[in-house]
Amino acid sequence: MAAPPINSGVALVTLFEDLRLAVSTLDTHALFALGDLRGKLAQLFHGRFVYVTEQSPDGLYMAEIDTDSSLVVDDKQRLELKVGDHFRAAVLPSREGGKLELRFREIKLNIYGGDYAFVKVAEGEGIVFRNGQGVMLVFAAQQQVQEGLGKLLKAVTGKVAKWRKGELTTFKASE
Repeated sequence: MAAPPINSGVALVTLFEDLRLAVSTLDTHALFALGDLRGKLAQLFHGRFVYVTEQSPDGLYMAEIDTDSSLVVDDKQRLELKVGDHFRAAVLPSREGGKLELRFREIKLNIYGGDYAFVKVAEGEGIVFRNGQGVMLVFAAQQQVQEGLGKLLKAVTGKVAKWRKGELTTFKASE
């Protein structure tokens, strides 16, 4: 038994529209906005001591990256930042127009517009990224923090992210 005839012109157009929607793209706005965010993140790694924290309902993880002993590669053409084997940030295409992909340890975050906030305190400055019920802070200290590191990094994160009973309740995005 033969298949019923299909209006091939309509089916072909529908197929191409579906494929076009499925293909990831990097639109101009995302390119500039996320590229600028990646550039500000790269500036944080110009300092010697950068602290990265992940805070979630499961707890807090902190790490110090000494940029003198870790190779920092700021690839502006590819919109990518790599810091040794520790950290990677890259602007990539997505269905939403673009995303900033952050990788640290086994953590992988995809940041879209509005999921980040800039913070500044006397000890340094940083960017807090939100991902669901967790946040990641990348903080460039003016000098190595010898004591009270956890307290300092929680206070910096607390400027934009509020926690209640282990859950993220408020996040004040910068844009």
